[in-house]
Amino acid sequence: MNSIDDVQAALAQQNYVCGRALATVTFLALRLGRPLFLEGEAGTGKTEIAKAIAAALGRRLIRLQCYEGLDASSAVYEWNFAAQMMAIRRAEATGHTPPDLFSDDFLIARPLLEAMRPQEGGAPVLLIDEIDRTDAPFEAFLLEALSDFQVTIPETGPVTAPEPPIVILTSNRTREVHDALKRRCLYHWVDYPTHDREMEILAARAPEASAALSREVVAFVQKLRTEDLFKKPGVAETIDWAKCLLALDMIDLSPEVIADTLGALLKYQDDIQKLQGSEAKRILDEVRAELA
Repeated sequence: MNSIDDVQAALAQQNYVCGRALATVTFLALRLGRPLFLEGEAGTGKTEIAKAIAAALGRRLIRLQCYEGLDASSAVYEWNFAAQMMAIRRAEATGHTPPDLFSDDFLIARPLLEAMRPQEGGAPVLLIDEIDRTDAPFEAFLLEALSDFQVTIPETGPVTAPEPPIVILTSNRTREVHDALKRRCLYHWVDYPTHDREMEILAARAPEASAALSREVVAFVQKLRTEDLFKKPGVAETIDWAKCLLALDMIDLSPEVIADTLGALLKYQDDIQKLQGSEAKRILDEVRAELA
């Protein structure tokens, strides 16, 4: 990918539609070898871009799914204790010298260690997903690991990546990530797309939807995001909803079908209740008036 246009075209071939700003920061991250930190609401395509980049470059995607309580050992490696014990007992039973218990034969590599190892086809894409779910100690460890692209196994020593992986971190901003980590990365806020951009995305991800249905779906979701909801629907929900409507052989929206399929669009009961009855009809009427 030698230009920003190349990035947009390569991602488009993977059915990932992105704007110029996101393509630019992605190009710079690839060119400069810097981690890319993507922050934004859930369902706006942050995780999907890592998958699209890996597919476009023909690289392996290694995903570290973050969660509360994640520590360095869970993210880097662990020893296969059961296999070690079996090797010891087998050696005792046969009278042989036990094998090296701290060799690769007994090492279970977790995502960070796996990303540091040589890979066929070039350095992998390392996706560190939802970093905001972890805590400060893990952030500090990650800061060190990403600075030198090296992790240390106490029993065997450091492992340094022969070629730094392409690192993408995502955050849904459930909490603020420390500035020290952000400073090591190129940053981009992934916002909800504009109407035209969301139409492009829907055309790429649900091409079987008619232009008329797509216009109504996108306009309805765009209008819905202006409502006072606990969780606004993301692009992922737009795509899911359109596919649900297609599965029901719908050619346009109606208050009844909206009520029946809200579970694909909204994920909280309070939000769904707000859209029951006259509210869904009101929004649909406003959408059709604007499209007319």
